[in-house]
Amino acid sequence: MGVRNRDREVLDRLDSKTLDARFTTEIQQGLNCSPFEAEAVLGVVKEVYFPFLSAEAPQPPPGKITLIAVAADEPAGKPVALCAKQTVCLTLHRGKIDDLVFQEHGPAGFRQARLLDLCQQALSQGALLTAEDLAYRVFFVTPRTISRDLIVVRQAHPDVLIPMRSTLHDLGPVLTHRTQIIRLALQGKTTTQICQIMHHSPEAVANYLSTFTRCVQLARQKMQLGQIAFLLRRGPSLIRAYLQILDECQRDRNMAYHLDELLRIGSCGGEKKIARGRSAHE
Repeated sequence: MGVRNRDREVLDRLDSKTLDARFTTEIQQGLNCSPFEAEAVLGVVKEVYFPFLSAEAPQPPPGKITLIAVAADEPAGKPVALCAKQTVCLTLHRGKIDDLVFQEHGPAGFRQARLLDLCQQALSQGALLTAEDLAYRVFFVTPRTISRDLIVVRQAHPDVLIPMRSTLHDLGPVLTHRTQIIRLALQGKTTTQICQIMHHSPEAVANYLSTFTRCVQLARQKMQLGQIAFLLRRGPSLIRAYLQILDECQRDRNMAYHLDELLRIGSCGGEKKIARGRSAHE
């Protein structure tokens, strides 16, 4: 048995969270190809399509970064290379407000001010970040530095769960996190109130509510759990939890009323809401 090379393991995990790795994994699992065959297909795709796609690729808005992270529904203990991946777009720099934070508190203060929000953004897009993601792909520091930053953030927000792959060891906390937001909306809470209670951004709350309403619409079309999970690209456990909430709505008139409101607003094509000061992201 050889000596364990931890640095090499880190590089392997990071390498498995790239577009190339995501493509080859999809090919291997979807078409039952060997790793060699998947690499060959990737090579052909690059040769044929990339010369035409690279010039047309849209530029991300200023302050945003795009990276590959492990899907939130993947269980702990599963090798990163075998996990489903999700592409997420994160707002790293918010403009003047972050410039002021950097001036007053330095690089460490800036990282600590953005850590919680970045992790929540990733979760709202169906992925979980790791300390390695934050260290090597976002802030370009060491994982040990990120660990120290996390200690500071947890001390400042002891009641807030930082949604990372290392802290959410199974699907329970992830589902609780998402269904809590749905239940608050079905109680009649506004987006602003939900953001204050859950320490989330309006965009993250909007993402959860959008997925839930689409789940409800598909369920009312008599689609099965597996079909809904496939179409929404979400785990079966999450869809099952959402369908249970839908069942509760059928027995609770207050929840049913607010569910109808969510569905009505969702069908308006993003029009501004005027009821009780709700935002257009809700």
